[in-house]
Amino acid sequence: MTLPALTLSLQFARLTPTDAAAHRAALPRHRVMRWIRHALDRPAELTVRIVDTDEGHALNRDYRHKDYATNVLTFDYAQSPVVVADLVLCAPVVAREAAEQGKTLQAHYAHLLVHGTLHAQGWDHETSAEDAEAMEAREVAILAALGFANPYA
Repeated sequence: MTLPALTLSLQFARLTPTDAAAHRAALPRHRVMRWIRHALDRPAELTVRIVDTDEGHALNRDYRHKDYATNVLTFDYAQSPVVVADLVLCAPVVAREAAEQGKTLQAHYAHLLVHGTLHAQGWDHETSAEDAEAMEAREVAILAALGFANPYA
């Protein structure tokens, strides 16, 4: 299977040294590239930014009008012919959720990167129950192909 081309900028912003080390270890560039490329159906130019709670909260408040830090935000700028987007993941939220769900940090990041990449291509789970089911099924299939368990089970 030939995977779509991907230009990736992977950024780690203002994390404590301890947090930065753990999150960098969970996100080696070659794996991030692989996870995202499996979720793409066309070429893409993506920035993945790993942020602290303050930046995650500010972005979610300013752009979604939700006053808390969330796990992943997708800012999509173009979907065709090339997907152009920023995926912002809040490291402390991702770590907390992984622990609560009994997942490795890497498995949770893989899920959220696939989820965000699907959003960047126009998938949406908030429009209807059918759309949510379709997006979830697509995520589960992609993650299974990558060797990860169903994140919703």
